[in-house]
Parts: sequence; structure tokens; C-alpha cells
Amino acid sequence: MNFTSIEEYEAYLERGAILPEGVSSSRCALSFFPKELAVAGETGKPYQMNLTLLSLDEPTESFSALFTRNAFPGHPVVIGRELVREKRLKGLIINNRIANVECPGGYEKSQKIRKRTEELLPGDGVVFPFSTGIIGWELPVDEMLAALPALVESRKGGSALAAARSIMTTDSFPKAFTVPAGEGIITGICKGAGMIEPNLATMLVFVMTDVAISREDLGSCWEEACRSSFNRISVDSDQSTSDTALIFSTNRKKAGRGEFLAALKEITRRMAQNVVRNGEGTGHVIEVAVEEALTEEEGASAGKALVNSPLTKSAVYGNDPNVGRLIQALGDWAGNAGIPLDRNRVSLAMGDTDLYRNGAFLLDSEKEARLHRYLKERALPLPSPGFPVHENNVKITLRLGRGSEKSRVWGSDLSCDYVTINAEYRS
Repeated sequence: MNFTSIEEYEAYLERGAILPEGVSSSRCALSFFPKELAVAGETGKPYQMNLTLLSLDEPTESFSALFTRNAFPGHPVVIGRELVREKRLKGLIINNRIANVECPGGYEKSQKIRKRTEELLPGDGVVFPFSTGIIGWELPVDEMLAALPALVESRKGGSALAAARSIMTTDSFPKAFTVPAGEGIITGICKGAGMIEPNLATMLVFVMTDVAISREDLGSCWEEACRSSFNRISVDSDQSTSDTALIFSTNRKKAGRGEFLAALKEITRRMAQNVVRNGEGTGHVIEVAVEEALTEEEGASAGKALVNSPLTKSAVYGNDPNVGRLIQALGDWAGNAGIPLDRNRVSLAMGDTDLYRNGAFLLDSEKEARLHRYLKERALPLPSPGFPVHENNVKITLRLGRGSEKSRVWGSDLSCDYVTINAEYRS
């Protein structure tokens, strides 16, 4: 879809992103002075943090979560890996601004916040903690604990938009979607704009449904949906310390497993693509469809090699059809991975334009001009206006000539804005 203003986009989300039956949310803002800056005598203006609560009217046994494989996970990830074995879930408490990674006492602070939230919420079940933001700084635990009673008291059902907006960090627009599934719905919110190269999960992703489904089936569906969506995107090839993707059900409505899985795949693909579209400094979304791979994973790896190449990303940002960079990236990946590509069986196209076949490029001045126009037409405005102007991707088709498996990945270009955002992240 195309949007012309923030108001138009958020009105669309307000109408279409609905919390499932049995789910409530609330949010609040608090101010704090980071200990790390106060020590250096640089208190300045207070920092702002959002707290977001997602809670269930009744605890559920149907929940599943996937976590980052980063070797230095945030303290909430460590706790989440412990809690995923618990019997019942009744809520999620999420803070932005500080990621709570590798900081003194971070584990104990997360436990204190989540346990206090458990005490305030009715029912028997656990509350998962989530943190996102600056790595290395400590949570303002006293200010967070003081805000919890009012946060719990103000929870309500209805729209998921406020929660989606509240969990943002460098995101330029909220991401919230609802799709039908049998008699019920599936709703998802997520945040993530930089440090995006998932492995098992990505960013912070929260998917909620009222479709009745067992814990075992929910877990297997969740792994399958994440594998073909969140595990197929990249903004900057950096895997976060805090990546978590969690799903739960209130078990109120009926749907067949097949239609539930199809709906879940649809919503996770939409969410994943919008993370890339909202990536830090994203000027183009690059979509690579890989065909004739030996395995699905091989195809995904080849596609990631193209979207993660700094040279490819820079060329796309500049609307420069320097397609030799695609072959360079592919050859780099295959040579170093020991993949025996036959150049006479490899083919490459951008949009409807054939670029490479039978071991040779197929370029001329008319094609160069056509590709330049194609890239310009798919450019997104920078800096981001705060909403997705369009959903047009730069589409690349790669055939490896090795088998019959297919895969699809999405990535972003590399702009000056990305460097600026990350150079000034804490400023």
C-alpha cells in the first residue's frame, strides 16, 4: 500500500491492528538520568523511556519464543530462555531506551521488574521482561518500579497501535498488523531498524492470537514462520544481543492448523519486510528471489550474500546499475563457502531485465538507462518521513542451477543516513 502522510498511515494501523480477544495493553513514559552520564558530570536533560505492558485476561499455556544466538545476550534474553520452560504466561513487560546487556546487576534488575509486574497482575503465570536500546547502560530500576502500578491499572483492549509505537527506538514508524485466521485473528507488533541480521529470531517481535492451539503446535508453527520471514532479512548484517520473537494465544476461537499457519506466515512476512523498509537509513528495499538452489538454506545464504554486500548496497542506494557487484558478491560467497557454481548455469535478473546468463553479462546502453530508472522509481525518501511511502522493492532473481529449492530474502541499501544515525545514536 501507498501512504501520503503519518496521519493516514496511523489511521490505517488504528483500524487494522486489533488486540485479540483476551489481550490488553498499556504504556507509560518516565524520565531518568543515566548513571553512566551522571558519573561523568554530563547529566544535561533527562532521558525518556517507555514502558509497555501486554497482558492476558487469563494465563495461557500456549506460548513459544525464539532468541538471538549472539554470544553476549542481554539479561532479558537469559531470563526469557529460563521462563520459556514455565507452565503459564500472563504478560510481557517491555522497555525501550536501554537494552540491559552486560551491565552490572542487570539480571537482578530485570528479575525485580518482571516479578513486581507478576505481583500486580492477576492470575498464576510468569511475566517475560524485554529491553531494547543502548547496550552497556544500567536500567533505572527505581523509576521503572515506581511506574508499574499505574501501568498495570491502565491496561485495556482494542488497538495495538499504542503498544507498537511505545516499543520503538530508532524506528521511524510503528509496525502493527492483524490478519484473520479461521474464526479468530493474529496480531503482531515489532520494533527493529538497525542491528538486524537474525538467527532464529529478530529484533523484538510480539505476536498474539485468540486461535485455540496447543503449545506444541504453536511452537512448531512459530519456528516455521520465523524461518521464512525474520530469518530471511538483513539491514546491516549485525545480529542484536536482544533479539526475541514471542508468540502466545488466548485460545478463544477456532481455526484449522493449516489456515492458522498460512495466516501466521503472511503476518510474519509483512512484519519482516516492514522492518527492512523502516531500517536505519533505508533508501531501497532489496528483494532477492533465489531459485534452483540445492537446499533452501543454500538459497537463503546466497541471497544474503547479495543483500549484505556493502558494494551492492551502495550501488543500489545511488541508483547505479553497477550489476557487476552482484556477480562479485555471489562469487565471493560461493568461492569461500566451497559451493561449485557452474557459471554457464547461473542467471541473474533485476526486475524484468536479464543481466547475466550462460557465463556472460547481457548489458547495453538501453538496459543501463532502464535499470537506472527502475532503481529511482523504488527509492524511499531520506530521511524517512515517518511512514512507508510505498512498498515497491528492488527485485533481483538469481538462479543457481544446482537443484530445485527456492528461497527469498530481503535487505536494505547503505545510505549516508545509516552512518549518521549510528554515529549519533547516544547523542
